[in-house]
Amino acid sequence: MSAKLLEGKPIAEEIRAQVKAEVEGLKAKGATPKLVAILAGENPGAKFYAGAQEKACAAVGIDYELEQLSADISQADLAGAIERRNADDSVHGLLLLMPVPKGINGAEAQALIDPRKDVDGVSPANLGQVVLGQPKLAPCTAMSVIEMVRASGVDAYGKEVVVVGSSEIVGKPAALLLMDKYITADAKGKTDRLAGATVTVCHIGTSERGDLGAHTRRADILVTAVGVKPGLISGDMLKPGAIVIDVATIRVKDPETGKTKTYGDVDFEAAKEKVAAITPVPGGVGVVTTAILLRNTVEAAKWQAS
Repeated sequence: MSAKLLEGKPIAEEIRAQVKAEVEGLKAKGATPKLVAILAGENPGAKFYAGAQEKACAAVGIDYELEQLSADISQADLAGAIERRNADDSVHGLLLLMPVPKGINGAEAQALIDPRKDVDGVSPANLGQVVLGQPKLAPCTAMSVIEMVRASGVDAYGKEVVVVGSSEIVGKPAALLLMDKYITADAKGKTDRLAGATVTVCHIGTSERGDLGAHTRRADILVTAVGVKPGLISGDMLKPGAIVIDVATIRVKDPETGKTKTYGDVDFEAAKEKVAAITPVPGGVGVVTTAILLRNTVEAAKWQAS
């Protein structure tokens, strides 16, 4: 393997260490950060994620609470649950676990979360801050992409960046963050020039009406977050020496063995012999995302205290 492996674990450990130190500082002042997750229904994936959040919070000293709501909850009652947590001064971070039950508008509910408590960074106000180039609580996965690009050591200024996928929580905010001239503060508080890239965003229309490979082959940095088909990005669609940040998590069950294997959007085996650096799946972006959630919780507590 010639490519540098951009593993998430060391990056996440560095972020968690900084978070733990900040939590201890807040506790010394009489304030313990608290994160509340609201889960409507019994989605197994959401419950698993909640368990991972609880363990991660415990490791750095953040209080965690999961509020379980019934699957048949109404939009109005869900809104009421969110508003109660907004009004609770002991709660510093608040998020709504996805997916929500049928009949519930998740985006509408998320928009009700107090921007100062919106640790997922998905409220209109916080997404607006990303657009303005002044992110306070940015989407966790998009910020994980930024941390991965930083870890690659590349100066993205003026580079060709292609983002495949245009979701509100990954593709769009990641593109905006990479477009800005500066990204502030790594895990140690250091401010460095990271972005200022020339960014192209590809989506379903690119594949249906154009040539996705024509775009990806130009990318000095490729960020892909589709998560539909393993190997969507084949080796011949990559620029030699590129940096590849694969956000996708696609679980495929082998019909013969019954075992589940996790893949990304990129054909890893082909890519690793061609590119300069690549994130593994699993073990890459996803590991860092949970650490960013912890960091956002502390940032939210500091924001509210100020």
